[in-house]
Amino acid sequence: MTHTTTEPTRYWLTTASPTIEAVVNPLAAACTERDFVPDYVRILRNPDVHEDSERAIDLVEAVVDAHGGNVDVEPVTIDSERDFQAIVDFHRAGVEAAREEDATVGIDVTPGRKFMSAIAFQAGIQFDADRVFYLYLDSSDYYDRVYPDIPRPGVDLIDFAEVFA
Repeated sequence: MTHTTTEPTRYWLTTASPTIEAVVNPLAAACTERDFVPDYVRILRNPDVHEDSERAIDLVEAVVDAHGGNVDVEPVTIDSERDFQAIVDFHRAGVEAAREEDATVGIDVTPGRKFMSAIAFQAGIQFDADRVFYLYLDSSDYYDRVYPDIPRPGVDLIDFAEVFA
C-alpha cells in the first residue's frame, strides 16, 4: 500500500454487524472528534453478516471520503463467528501490519457480539494498539440513528487506551 501524504498511516480494525450503524458510527465519531481518519480499514466478518458488511464498507468509504481521506478496505472473512482463535489472529495481524508500516492503529470494540468485543478489547490492550475505541450511546433511542443525527450529549467516543494509560 502506497501513501502519498506526509501524515502517518492510520489503521482501523472493526467487526461487521447486522447493525450497520454500530460499524459506521464509531468511525464517524473517530474522524470527527479525534481526527482519526484511517487510510486502511480491516473489517472482520463471518458468513452471517457478509451482506451487511458490504453496505457497511460502502459507508466506511463515504465517511472517510467526507473527512478528506482515501481508504483501502479489506474485508476478512472467517468461517464461523465462534472461531475465537481466528478473531484473535485478525486483531494480532492488523496490529502487526500497522507496526510494519510504523502506522497508528485503532481497534473499534463497538460492533459485534459481546465475545467479539471482549476479544477485540483484550487484543487492543495486549497487542498495544494505539487506540481502543468504544462508542457509548446513552439511550437505546439512538441505536438506529447515524452519528450526525445523534445529539452530542447522547454519544461519547471512549478511548480505552487512554483509560488504561
